[in-house]
Amino acid sequence: MAAEIDQSLRDEAWIGDAVLTLFVRSWLMKTRSKTIDPRERAALFELFVSNQFLSSFGEPTRVEAKVGRIYREHGLQESFRHLEGTFVDKFLRTARNKGFNL
Repeated sequence: MAAEIDQSLRDEAWIGDAVLTLFVRSWLMKTRSKTIDPRERAALFELFVSNQFLSSFGEPTRVEAKVGRIYREHGLQESFRHLEGTFVDKFLRTARNKGFNL
């Protein structure tokens, strides 16, 4: 039973990771594409999807799994709303603390 739960969590996290990746790339292109160069954009992407950043919201696999569940239950638009409302402000603070000019 525990192995099934672990696999289910990993499956949800796998989907959540894909949704997170799409969100971050879309967000960076939409909101920051004119103000940062591609190298900096890549570094910001890596920061946003890193386990270190995600761990500030909980265990990274569980954080991604929650995103995956929201996607499966409510769709892409709602999962993007969740990510925008939950992650972006803290990400901006984290990036600024690391020296990014955002």
